[in-house]
Amino acid sequence: MSRRRGTTMSEDLKYEIAKELGFFDTVQKEGWGGIRAKDAGNMVKQAIKMAEQASQNKSKDE
Repeated sequence: MSRRRGTTMSEDLKYEIAKELGFFDTVQKEGWGGIRAKDAGNMVKQAIKMAEQASQNKSKDE
């Protein structure tokens, strides 16, 4: 079986997204294990959206 190689988010990016989505306080108090699964999913969706936008902007600049 082949395994997909994932890309990890930097801590700074995770904190930025947590602030945008409104659960940064929970992360500060309880750590990443304290967030809800739904919040983690929304965090991934936001990171993907940001990456797609960055990719589109890069393509336009070329």
